[in-house]
Amino acid sequence: MFKAHITITLRPSILDPQGKASHHALGELGFDSVSSVRIGKFVEMDLEAGSRDEALKVAEQACSQLLSNPVMEDYHIELNEVVVS
Repeated sequence: MFKAHITITLRPSILDPQGKASHHALGELGFDSVSSVRIGKFVEMDLEAGSRDEALKVAEQACSQLLSNPVMEDYHIELNEVVVS
């Protein structure tokens, strides 16, 4: 079994109104050292797969077909093998 930790973020060229609003609100709260904010998504997925390569392939397909918008978003997958005792 594998656990995938997937981080999905807007591409740098895409405006992030939620991040901009959060940045503004943080400034209003006195967090003056925060220079920018980008908001993304985090997905945790358990995968039954025979190999690391197979698990990574399933996670990548899930990202490209459903979890992320390939026009606007990038994703990064961290894959860990889970030892079941």
